[in-house]
Amino acid sequence: MASRASAGVRLQKVLAHAGVASRRAAEAMIRAGRVTVNGEVVTAMGTKVNPARDKVVVDGSDVAVERETRVYYLLNKPPRMISSASDPEGRPTVLDGLRDEISERVFPVGRLDWDAEGAMLLTNDGDLAEALLHPRNSVPRTYFVKVRGVPPDAVMKRVASGLRLDDGPTRKADVKLVAVTAKNSWVRMTMREGRNRQVKRMWEAVGFPVLKLKREAFAGLTVDDLPMGACRRLRPREVAVLWDAVKKRGEEKRNATTETQRHRDLTGKKKGIRKGKRIQGLLRKPVAGSR
Repeated sequence: MASRASAGVRLQKVLAHAGVASRRAAEAMIRAGRVTVNGEVVTAMGTKVNPARDKVVVDGSDVAVERETRVYYLLNKPPRMISSASDPEGRPTVLDGLRDEISERVFPVGRLDWDAEGAMLLTNDGDLAEALLHPRNSVPRTYFVKVRGVPPDAVMKRVASGLRLDDGPTRKADVKLVAVTAKNSWVRMTMREGRNRQVKRMWEAVGFPVLKLKREAFAGLTVDDLPMGACRRLRPREVAVLWDAVKKRGEEKRNATTETQRHRDLTGKKKGIRKGKRIQGLLRKPVAGSR
């Protein structure tokens, strides 16, 4: 029986450290009933386990809860592949062709559409994956997009300034028209968020459906020198750059929040001083009829 007391480590953190998935994806696995601890299905987010004692199983496979050596790969994902470690429908996944090249158990960081191609990170580092995907860190993603038709400047500005989709407004993006043919256009756009099918939904919302989608870069890593379907191990300095980018962005947001709060505090103090002076002035004014 898994422990629900204060002792132990949260189950989703254990799965992330074991390289099963990012922490957020591990939480989805738990909710779906895909995880058992000591033979019992666990779906509660507050569940804690003892990595040295408890037996953790995901989809019927034992999880090695000891921390593995962290590995990081960059894949140039081909189209017509699922961006996951496995697929219940039996469709080809991004890991199917890499079994001979990658001996460690890794998972994709985020997703690319089935018919999309381009840069995708593979790792067993759940902490870094979580940091790269978390919206607060605004990690950049650059796409080369083929759309039907030629979007006018007004449409380009709408896409760049943000659109309202069914799951909320999009953030501002860098959007540039790169090439135009008789019927289609190529657009390069850099975004700092990554929702489900977001690029396609944005262009559909303005009337220019996506015909082809390639992610040229993720978190500053490009696949310019990587053949389609190939992967390479990241160099230590590249991993360091990923962590630095995440930490720097977090520090920038914290500093901005602190500066905003400081401005509000100062503004509030000034308003309070002005209000106090007005009240004092009113108190000094003689009341009509008084002596």
